[in-house]
Amino acid sequence: MNGPSANRRAAMPPPAGEGGFSLLEVLISVLLFSVGLLALIGMQAVVVGNTMDAEYRLQASYQANRIIGRMWVDRVNLATYDTDSEAGNDFLDDWLVDVAAALPGASGANAPTIQVNGDQVDVVIRWRRPGDGEVRTLATTTFINGAT
Repeated sequence: MNGPSANRRAAMPPPAGEGGFSLLEVLISVLLFSVGLLALIGMQAVVVGNTMDAEYRLQASYQANRIIGRMWVDRVNLATYDTDSEAGNDFLDDWLVDVAAALPGASGANAPTIQVNGDQVDVVIRWRRPGDGEVRTLATTTFINGAT
């Protein structure tokens, strides 16, 4: 239908009952867009929190491996690395300070603990993410051969 009647239909105004329909469509579209945007912002907050958790887990793992490596080198004095021991160990004292500086809430009741039982060593590091009440824990057990 290519003719004058086809052009007239396109130029005709919409019927009276459909006058506000496009406005309603726009409002629904804005609402859906807003909900989607809020969901995206929420996902971003979760990603940031998970990234912080990963960073703290990495730091705790690094600190545990650092003290275990030191114990391997200093096997003769292995018993002095026990946090319940009365024997003094300067490296252990420095390590405890480093862990408290590297991880939030890793001091006081959440201070790292090391238990030495023969050649078995248990290292437990706890921390609390800022703004979160949950205590996270990294526990590592290793055997240091040749310890006397």
